[in-house]
Amino acid sequence: MAQPTVILRKEHEAIERMLGAAEQFATKLERGETVQGPLIEDISEFFAVFVDKCHHSKEEEFLFPTLAKKGMPVDGGPIGVMLHEHEEGRALARRLAELAKAYGAGDATAGKEWAAAARRHARLLREHIQKENGVLFPMAEGLLSPAEEEAMTANFARMEEEKIGHGTHERLHVRMVEIAKEAAAKGA
Repeated sequence: MAQPTVILRKEHEAIERMLGAAEQFATKLERGETVQGPLIEDISEFFAVFVDKCHHSKEEEFLFPTLAKKGMPVDGGPIGVMLHEHEEGRALARRLAELAKAYGAGDATAGKEWAAAARRHARLLREHIQKENGVLFPMAEGLLSPAEEEAMTANFARMEEEKIGHGTHERLHVRMVEIAKEAAAKGA
């Protein structure tokens, strides 16, 4: 069974790949080029569902509380910083979804606004991922017992089924790969 931090790091890789694709499409929108509305809606869905409901929920419901019980400070500590950044990311993900919908409905201005929000979101998440991978996860690996890791991994799988539904993680991952390939192929 994989360690919880290994699972979360693999999810970070998928998130970073989608951030790269989002930035490529943001460049097109900034240049005034057209991007298919459903495409940026799918990118926005990935951030709302895969990143927030799936990935961040695993951290907030299982990893962070376990670390807090083991003495890691929440307020003023790494957990508090991560939680604050999750909230910032949620707000940006909601904004991306609103703008994607407006752009898909024909509002050209929403495309440029989506691009700006996508860039802010990418900057936030990249810095966040760097902190988790470089600081928080190594600390967690030193604190969690094998039994806690096993229980957490099982809880991750259960939570994913309950929160986002069977097959959603895989569907979004496949769509992320397709979108990243499309971004690379179109030279966005």
